[in-house]
Amino acid sequence: MFRPALALAPLAILLGGSADGQRFTNPLLPSGPDPWITREGQDYYYLNTLGNRIAIRRTRDLGRLAEAEEVTVWRAPPTGPNAQSIWAPELHRIEGKWYLYYTAAAAGHDDDAHRGIFVLENAGEDPLTGDWVDRGQLKTRHTGIDGTTFVHAGKRYFVYSPYVGPDSNLAIVEMANPWTLKGPESIIARPDQTWERQGGRQILEGPEFLPGPSGALFLSYSGSACWSDDYAIGLLSAPAGANPLDPTAWTKAPRPVIAKSPAHGVYAPGHNGFFTTPGGEHWIVYHANPGPEMKCTPKRAPRIRRVSFGRDGHPVFGEPAGDGVLR
Repeated sequence: MFRPALALAPLAILLGGSADGQRFTNPLLPSGPDPWITREGQDYYYLNTLGNRIAIRRTRDLGRLAEAEEVTVWRAPPTGPNAQSIWAPELHRIEGKWYLYYTAAAAGHDDDAHRGIFVLENAGEDPLTGDWVDRGQLKTRHTGIDGTTFVHAGKRYFVYSPYVGPDSNLAIVEMANPWTLKGPESIIARPDQTWERQGGRQILEGPEFLPGPSGALFLSYSGSACWSDDYAIGLLSAPAGANPLDPTAWTKAPRPVIAKSPAHGVYAPGHNGFFTTPGGEHWIVYHANPGPEMKCTPKRAPRIRRVSFGRDGHPVFGEPAGDGVLR
């Protein structure tokens, strides 16, 4: 299940799917908590937490992401259940429409008991233009954060981090459509490892789906409190043919797959996403601090590196991506 990190210094890496590889420098931006990258055709779309709004950058060259215009596509309303703490936006292309999933808290109640995941829909071809329609809050069983969605075996699923007692867990539920949940939720992981309990909280959050080349399912997640330097990325796996709603189908790697690396100047790496290049390569994006004890601030910056797969079909992440110019 678990693959130990490989010690890799900055080196030449092909970002595109052809010989015209792109150069980029980690971090991609000086600031970018909870980063997300998705690709449609030749265009990459980038988002991160901004607190009171959602903005998108579009580029065909991630090495020039800082030059891409940041276009605000939605602002939080002054009142209501989604008025503040706009976190972790994700952009998804589903059945010819764009959907934005994001976490928000209710006006006057910026606390865990009043957080949820909300959905916006845009029927246009360009997510930077057109009208974003508010599809409301997903009716999850618990309050929670960090929603994501994926399709497996013809069914769409939703995964998020619910607050259950003192813990933040990971839960999954089927979807009837991109803004409606269907059937019961299943808790598939709890913070039961020491590394998931650093910083004074027991937390699993930021789940993200990664399909394996042989049909296996993988869900990455972030463990521990984000203000701890030991915040890190873990991994769940389920074999090909498994029912994602069955908690017993999932196995947790015993150690983080990406953790802090003082040698590379990377602390508290977490809240990742996955994206592919036009050539079909898998890449990971996540935020990290450049130094110790920097906690949860906008100084968390986005980094990317390629994800490979071993002969057994399991992902290999390697060491955290240190500062440097790569291609």
